[in-house]
Amino acid sequence: MSRPPVNAISKKIDTIAIWAITPNGLKVAEKIAARLPDAVLFASSGLDTGSIKSIGFERLAKRLADTFHAYQGHVFVTSTGIAVRMIAPHIKHKTIDPAVVVVDDLGQHAVSLLSGHIGGANKLTGWVAEAVGAIPVITTATDLNQVPSIDVIAGEKNLGIENPGVIKSISMTLLRRLKIWIHDPFQILTGAIPEHYLLAADTRMAPVPLTPVPNDHDGRPFPNDAPGVYVDDRVVHLPPQTLILRPKTLSAGIGCNRGTPLREIRAMLFEVLEKYELSPRSLSCIASIDLKNDEPGLLKLAEDLDIPINFYSKTNLKQVKTIATPSAVVEKHVGVKSVCEAAAILSTKMGKLIVPKQRSRNVTVAIARKVFISSE
Repeated sequence: MSRPPVNAISKKIDTIAIWAITPNGLKVAEKIAARLPDAVLFASSGLDTGSIKSIGFERLAKRLADTFHAYQGHVFVTSTGIAVRMIAPHIKHKTIDPAVVVVDDLGQHAVSLLSGHIGGANKLTGWVAEAVGAIPVITTATDLNQVPSIDVIAGEKNLGIENPGVIKSISMTLLRRLKIWIHDPFQILTGAIPEHYLLAADTRMAPVPLTPVPNDHDGRPFPNDAPGVYVDDRVVHLPPQTLILRPKTLSAGIGCNRGTPLREIRAMLFEVLEKYELSPRSLSCIASIDLKNDEPGLLKLAEDLDIPINFYSKTNLKQVKTIATPSAVVEKHVGVKSVCEAAAILSTKMGKLIVPKQRSRNVTVAIARKVFISSE
């Protein structure tokens, strides 16, 4: 059986920490660790761990302070009260907190305690319960009432949640058996939410006018009196009860003079995104020519944005025939007619160039959109 799909945030260790403080708890923790081969078992230094592979700790509170946000999830084989007191000082927000599951000392119950949806604690709870033969305890209302959980769906579809405070409004609407509207031109949510929860079976494939009051493809305003979900890389003004989900649809092709500082490259990129009303959260990668694979500003930009950076050879760049602004100067000095446009298109698997080359003194930026397939 494969490992449960726990939704991780960036820069977390892709594994689970298991905590044991009693002899019985250690036995339960060992069973869990055996079913999660990448898990790290932490055991109180007073326990006789024998041949059990574990990391000792003197004080749980101190060790947890150093590790809480470093892992995807934590399984405490303790009382719920101990777990609550230990994690309380470290809880930040549901969008970044790790999954927390509590298992009692005899392995009879596994409780999803924190980050049940976005963090994946509900799924982790089911996995842990199966490992030790425990009863899974799930308390999130949408799960209990078998209503779609929009935050879980967003995680499964790799959609960035821009305004998580609206999740509650969407969930409450669905729990009341009322309907929501959806704007989803890429068809990412197709089939994920049953149609009887939707105001209309409408994926709005046509572009939305980028005006202060957005309209759908028929020219009608979005409903202002009903919560809705907006799945798009375009920035528009939306009703306050709209949950904004950002798909990873955009690639930024970037060229720059040697030694251009990070701040200048970053400023140019964000200036272009703002000008063309595109969300930085929808950037899936940046791209350039392989001659720039050691350019500090570009490498640091990718690191800061926590997205990949792709480098392409001259041969690959020359294969792109859909560039909008070929440059004789670039061809003379670099050997290709386009860097930023061609790189952007290549990194979207030959997607559509939606922002042609934009130039500052030292930086060029172009944006391409991938040809999105709903099953991805």
